[in-house]
Parts: sequence; structure tokens; C-alpha cells
Amino acid sequence: MGMTRHEPEARVLAFDLDGTLAESKSPITQRMAGLLGRLLEEAEVCVISGGAFGQFQKQVLAHLTATPEELERLHLMPTCGTRYYRWREGGWYEVYAEDLSDPVKEHVVEVLTQGAKSLGLWEDKTWGDIVEDRGSQITFSALGQAAPVDAKAVWDPDGAKKERLRAYAAERLPDLEVRSGGSTSVDVTAEGIDKAYGMRKLMAQLGVGMDDILFVGDRLDEQGNDYPVKAMGIRCVAVSSWEDTADFVAGWL
Repeated sequence: MGMTRHEPEARVLAFDLDGTLAESKSPITQRMAGLLGRLLEEAEVCVISGGAFGQFQKQVLAHLTATPEELERLHLMPTCGTRYYRWREGGWYEVYAEDLSDPVKEHVVEVLTQGAKSLGLWEDKTWGDIVEDRGSQITFSALGQAAPVDAKAVWDPDGAKKERLRAYAAERLPDLEVRSGGSTSVDVTAEGIDKAYGMRKLMAQLGVGMDDILFVGDRLDEQGNDYPVKAMGIRCVAVSSWEDTADFVAGWL
């Protein structure tokens, strides 16, 4: 073990999901699945995302070949860590969930819907729900939850549309956290909920410190939803695609 302060051995590798482990809302590739399997032999692995648990199942778990022993090293944090799942006795067990109350959720849905309509961002051609209740988070997806990646890429290339809706909602929901999520989405959670919150919950659950964690994400720029992890002082690796992440993991192994 080297004594350099900035490179202690990471015991936990934490990954964002969309744009980092996989393309947006898409399954992990065979290459990534193989690398994650090998990584689980060596380290604790956390996946944290704004998405709901169902996305983790569809995008990651269905494509992963791992022993029960390896799965016990996998930590799943949907909706930015407001929910936490561990593998216990042959199934995924919800360790905790922190949901918004029904009246709050109804109010958020109303604000996002009215905002999108008044700003001209409510689209007619969509794929799936535009506003989704994820329990601890309400998510607005301009083109629907199941929109194809290419359609999402051209909807708001500079992020200006999303930022207008985020600002509109933030002004009207002062007691909640309103953030831009994926390429076409705005996420609303209880105040102080972001990926840094998720990392703090993970540290508490595992009894590890910031130096034990290495975080890999594609949105580490100041406006990005991975940035709070960097801001809190956890070592981060910036990637711009799942291929970058695969190369990094292969190198780490």
C-alpha cells in the first residue's frame, strides 16, 4: 500500500448508470457485464442513479452473471440513494426507502405539468409516461420514460429547455430539490437529496470513509447530477461513455 495521500486503495467502486455503465435506458453490453462480474470478485460495487429499481433490473441485473457471494457485494441505490437494495437469501431486499408524502407528490406533478405546458415543452409525440412517480422522486421526462436515445439527443442539445423547466419548478417548490436529471429529464426530491446524499448513506451502511470510495460518472461538470459527489471530496473518474468506463474498469482490474 503506497503512502500517497491521494491514492489510497479503493474498497468501493461506485458508478452512475446511464451514460456511464450503459447507454441511456439501455441494457449493459456483454463486455460491461463481464467486467462487472470480475469487479465483484475483487471489490464492493455500488450503482447509483436517478432511475427507479425497475431500471436497474432491466439494464443491469438481467444481464449480469454473478454468484450469490458476488451479488452480496453489489449495492443498488435507485432514485439517488433514497432507496437502497442488497442481495439477501436469494433476492433483492429493500434496506430502506424514503418516500415523499402523497400531497407533496400531487403538488409536484401539478407544477411540472403546468410548467411544461406553459413553457411549450409538453410534447405530443412521446414514449411512455412524461411524469413518473418514483416514490422518493418525481421525474419529468420530456419525451416519455421510454424515448429512444437518438430522439432524446436532439430534443435539447444545449440543455436550455430543461433548464427553463427546472428554474420554473424550483421557484414554485422552494422546500424541495429540483435538478436536471438525464438528457431530457428534471428530477424532484426532498431537499438535500442528490448523489452525494447517496454516497453518505452508503458510507454509513458500509462503515467506510470517503477515501475508500472511487466514483465513476459521466456528468461530473458543475451542472451535472454527478457533480455533488465530486464536490463532497470523493475521488472521481470522469467518463463520457460506457466504453470509457469499461476501459477504466479493465485497467483497474
